[in-house]
Amino acid sequence: MQITWLGHSGFRIEIEEAVLLVDPWITGNPSFPAGREDEAVQGATHLLLTHAHGDHAADAARLAGKLGIKVHCIHELSEWLNGQGAQTVGFGKGGTLELGGARVTMVNAVHSASIDFGDKGLLPAGSAAGFMIAGEGHTIYLSGDTDIMADMAWMAEYHQPDIGILCCGGHYTMDMARAAWAARKWFNFRWVIPCHYRTFPILAQDASVLKAGLPPGVQVIEHEVLDPIRI
Repeated sequence: MQITWLGHSGFRIEIEEAVLLVDPWITGNPSFPAGREDEAVQGATHLLLTHAHGDHAADAARLAGKLGIKVHCIHELSEWLNGQGAQTVGFGKGGTLELGGARVTMVNAVHSASIDFGDKGLLPAGSAAGFMIAGEGHTIYLSGDTDIMADMAWMAEYHQPDIGILCCGGHYTMDMARAAWAARKWFNFRWVIPCHYRTFPILAQDASVLKAGLPPGVQVIEHEVLDPIRI
């Protein structure tokens, strides 16, 4: 398995026979290095979106068309993207898709989810979500944008993820201390990868508070954009 951060909340996850692009925001992303889009998206087989905000979804239709792949996301957003010319697969929370041998289940997140990019103002687009991504003997909990929520308790017990990709930059989502509290209370992660941080000055710039708040033995991986992690 290989996990590559694309900056902010974007990831490239190579698992089983799938190459998943999750929330690949590239255009206008200050943490994504210029001129490296092709390297980041080459060979992708599926595109996943946690919700409709521009810092997650603004490039989805363009990249899906460029790569000839489908966008997988909550039903309402999939309908809107389909109207923009993207091929989509809409599904809902609790739904599981098999993508190239990986099992992707949509789970709850607590966050707003309107389409906030383009020239038509705010448009409704379902609700925010996270994903449980299972394959190669591991399960990744990709939280999407969220705060702490009671659902994390049953999600941890039911899916038993060992890898957490957690939003923790604060201001718009839970911060480092809140993410650490949720992780130690409910989850049994071996690895935690922070995201939705370092992009803007208003967000956390390092994961020191997250590291300090997790139990011994949990490895927090702060990696650089486009520097792959192999697990």
